[in-house]
This record gives sequence, C-alpha cells and structure tokens, in this order.
Amino acid sequence: MCGIVGYAGSRPALQIVIDGLARLEYRGYDSAGVAIVADGEVRATRRAGKLARLRESLAAGTPSPGEVGIGHTRWATHGPPTDRNAHPHRDCTGAIAVVHNGIIENFATLRERLEKDGHILASDTDTEAVAHLLEDAMAGQQDLTEAMRTVCRRLDGAFTLVAVHAGQPDVVVGARRNSPLVVGRGTGENFLASDVAAFIEHTRDAIELGQDQVVELRRDGVRVIDFDGRPADVKEYHVDWDVSAAEKGGYDYFMLKEIAEQPQAVADTLLGRVGMDGRLTLDEMRLSDEELREVDKIIIVACGTAYHAGLIAKYAIEHWAQLPCEVELASEFRYRDPILTRTTLVIAISQSGETMDTLMAVRHAREQRARVLGICNVNGSSIPRECDGVLYTHAGPEIAVASTKAFLTQLVAVYLVALYIAQTRGTKWADEVFAVVQLLAGMPEKVEKVLETMEPVRALARSLASEKCVLFLGRHVGYPVALEGALKLKELAYMHAEGFAAGELKHGPIALIEENLPVVVVVPPRARDVLHDKIVSNIQEIRARGARTIVIAEAGDESVVAYADTLLRVPAVPTLLQPLVTTVPLQVFACELATAKGHDVDQPRNLAKSVTVE
Repeated sequence: MCGIVGYAGSRPALQIVIDGLARLEYRGYDSAGVAIVADGEVRATRRAGKLARLRESLAAGTPSPGEVGIGHTRWATHGPPTDRNAHPHRDCTGAIAVVHNGIIENFATLRERLEKDGHILASDTDTEAVAHLLEDAMAGQQDLTEAMRTVCRRLDGAFTLVAVHAGQPDVVVGARRNSPLVVGRGTGENFLASDVAAFIEHTRDAIELGQDQVVELRRDGVRVIDFDGRPADVKEYHVDWDVSAAEKGGYDYFMLKEIAEQPQAVADTLLGRVGMDGRLTLDEMRLSDEELREVDKIIIVACGTAYHAGLIAKYAIEHWAQLPCEVELASEFRYRDPILTRTTLVIAISQSGETMDTLMAVRHAREQRARVLGICNVNGSSIPRECDGVLYTHAGPEIAVASTKAFLTQLVAVYLVALYIAQTRGTKWADEVFAVVQLLAGMPEKVEKVLETMEPVRALARSLASEKCVLFLGRHVGYPVALEGALKLKELAYMHAEGFAAGELKHGPIALIEENLPVVVVVPPRARDVLHDKIVSNIQEIRARGARTIVIAEAGDESVVAYADTLLRVPAVPTLLQPLVTTVPLQVFACELATAKGHDVDQPRNLAKSVTVE
C-alpha cells in the first residue's frame, strides 16, 4: 500500500515524479501529493482522491523547474483521506517535506512532546511528526542525512521515509525499516521508489536497501549508511522486465491482461527446475538436504489469496512428502504462541515479499530457531532476504490489486516445494517426481484451453450482476478454490460471497439456500470416486431447495449434467493439480461481474496491492 517516488537529476523533477506515481496507482491509494525543491523553497501540492485531481491542481499553477522532488500516493491509516492528511507533510518552517509508508507506532507520544515544545501540527497523521522531528534535528546544522538518521532511531514501527529540504536543493534522503524502498541508478540522475515499476521507464539498474538503512540520493551518486552512521553493504541487481510489462497491452484492465498471461507465467515458473541429473532444483535453497530430512513438521504462513495457495499446498505436502502440515493466517500466527523447534519448517508465501503480517511471522519463526523457506514473486524483497531459502515465482509484475497470475504461479511453486521435499526425504522416487513435473509442464496448455472457452462464463457473470449473494462449494483442493472464488467476488464486485467445504453444507450453511440463489460448485475429478459422488449429492441437495447451480466439472463428466443449471467444463487433470484450471473461470467470473456493475477491477475500493502494515 502507498507509493513513494523520489528523484534527483538534471531534468525537471515534477513530471518524472508524477509519472512514477502513476505507475504505482495499482498499489491502492486515496490521496496523492508531490514536493519539488526549487528557487530555495519546497513547493508542495497534495489532494485527496485520485492522481487526476492532483494533476488538475498542478496544471492550474505555475510549473516548477526544480530538479529534485518526491511524491506519494497514500492509503489512509491515521486520519481520513483529506487534503490536509495527504502527503507530503511539512515542518513549521516549510523547509522540510516528508512522505511516508507504514505506521509509526509511538507517534502519539512523539506528537505530544512536539506540541509541548511549541510545534504546530496541522494533520491527523503519524507522518507529520517526522517532519517536525527533522526540523529539530537540523537545528544548528544543515545535513538532512544526519537528521534522518537521528530521527529514525527515535521511531517505533514499520516505515519508509523520504524527505527533501530547501537548504539542500540537490539531495533526497530516504530511510527504511520493515517497509520497502529501492534505488534506481541512472546516468546523471537517480531514483527512489517503493517499487521498481516507478522508475523502470528510466533505468533497470537497482539497489536493494537493507533493514535500518539511510540513503542519500544525488544526481551524481548514491550513499547508503545504517542508522548508526556506518557505511552499509548494498546489493545491486538488474530488473529483467521492462516498462511494457506494466502496460495494459490493449486490454481494458490490467486484471484482464494478467489473467491472459497465466499460461506463460506458469510456464516461466517451471523453467529450469530440473537439473542435469534429473532432480528438482530450487532457486536460492540455502537449506541442506540434511536439514530438510530433519524436518518433522511444516507450517505455512500467508495472507489472503496466498493463504489459499497455502491450503492447497497442505494437500500436496502431506500426500507427496508425508509430513504433517499446518496452514496459518500470518496475522494470527505469532500471537498464539505457536510451537516451533529447529525441526520445524515454516513456508512463507507472499506475492510482494513485503506483506507485513507475513514478514513478522517469518521473523518470529527465525527467533524461535525454525527454518524458513519463502515463496515470492519479487526478487530482493524483504521476505526472501530474511528466509533460509526462496523459490521465486516468475509471474512478472502484477499490477491489478486482485491477484490472478501470482496465485497460479504460487500453486506451481508449492507443488515444486512439495516434490522437492519428497525427493529429498525419499518419500517419492526420482522417476515419480519427474512424472509429476512432466504433468506440470503440460499445465500451461490446459490453462490456455480454459481461457479459450470463457465467453459463457462472461455471459453468466453479466446475467448475475443484480444478485446480492453467491455461494461457492468445493471438496479436497476444491475447497480452497471455492474460498478463492468467493474472495475474488468480494474484492471486485463488493458482493456477499462465501466459500464452504461441501461436506459442511448440512452442518449449517444449507440454511442459506433459497430460491434462485447462485451456488458455484467445484466438482473433483471422477478419479476421486468417493468425493466426486458426495459432491454430486450436494448439488442435488441444494438444487432441490431452489438454488441455481453453476457447476465446474472436468471434460467428459456426464454425471453432473442433470443437476447443473449452468455447466462449465475444464480439462481433465490429476486431482492435486486441478486448482490450476478450476480457479481461472472464477477469476473471469468475478472480473466480468464487477465490470458489469461498473467497478474499477484494477483498483477496488479500500484495498491495496501490498499490505505493508500490520
């Protein structure tokens, strides 16, 4: 959530900052603002609402010629989304401007002290306190970098801070703790951003900032120190996707483009996973085979859609690796005193690698000496850096807030991890592992076939645009798919939607069934005879009570035809891999229904792409 852009160079900063913010709109926000250093002063403009409103305000004024600037898109935490709460925030003198992602947990104490000392704070935010703290820290000296370092040591919480000062018109200073910040290194110019998408148009050379570091950005160089003032080691890397990957490519919405990209994303995530010896290899696996053999329990931590990927992973891990596996909401994990030992493997799943709840769960697991493996889509983000090993998904940039291709690639990743553990522990022979990998290699084609048959799904979604509620049912791995289908409808169409394990229907949820209520049922493959027959019975039960049955079943399954008001076919695949094909119609369904309701599916209300606060 929230987006940050900073620029120091030889070109007018305003347009570069505004363009960078536009590339971060996908993160979700409710206000925006910029500050440009020019002619010995800091000129700030901020507005509640979308970036278009900020642009209108800037167009009505005099263009700023400054070559140093910062910008921000805010997702409200402290204080409502109003003009006065929008970033950047200023100090009493107006010489300092600050933008901030995250939460400063001790801001109330800091604010009280500042007000006692005579500072006048004009907003409801925690961020404004930082501007005034910087003002005090700079009293008697004019070094913004040292002031930032001093102030950061007084702050509790998770934060990224970026500031400029009228007295230092050639410098931007940033700092991070538990919140993302990356440097873009150009020629005669340098960039700061919360996401490389902000500056990818200008450079693909980046610097990964570590925990508790301060960065000083000038047109001719970058200096990084830690909060104690010592020179910091940094990791430089090259971004392997370009600006076109963040454009819509002819689609009306990024989400539509990303749904269409799923076959390629699945294929890319599978690339290079089998070594010359025929055995699976993972990315940065820093856990030895011996350490994996010692594992006696696996706990998966994740949030939202990634949590649903974790639920599916449980089935694969317990089936293939024959290890007990628990799946936890990361936000609850460390608050229930989980039992962790050196023989526990914690698997953290996060698209962005910056999900704060998941990052805190990772840190708790490491404090308890558990081993930690990350599954992530963003190279160099916080979670992979703090894990003992990482498997990167290769979905490419996902701009729409609601996750689609990141979810499918997470499924591929958890299958690979389950197989890798099974291979290491000897619960699957090498040829058995290779056989499943070959089945996975055929999944992009299966997903492509699903995408080619989605027009009936779109028509169905449009016909249900006036409905108030949709229920989803599934068994086995179909249950997490039902949960994911319901989540997508909540996120995008703002409808009441619930996912249930079909076996639980008679234990309460069947009371919800009424005449013409749409119920989506994910039917297991016929190979799962018992579960298949039981869910067909569930379909009969709800249809007898008036439900409108929307059935997703594999090609060739005729046993469901008589009980389906709408029948959606997917290719026949093994049970554990079925979520890769059954999820896709639910993504398209939610996207089309939300569009029919007139909603912006890329930026649903109240949501942000990456939740970087607890």
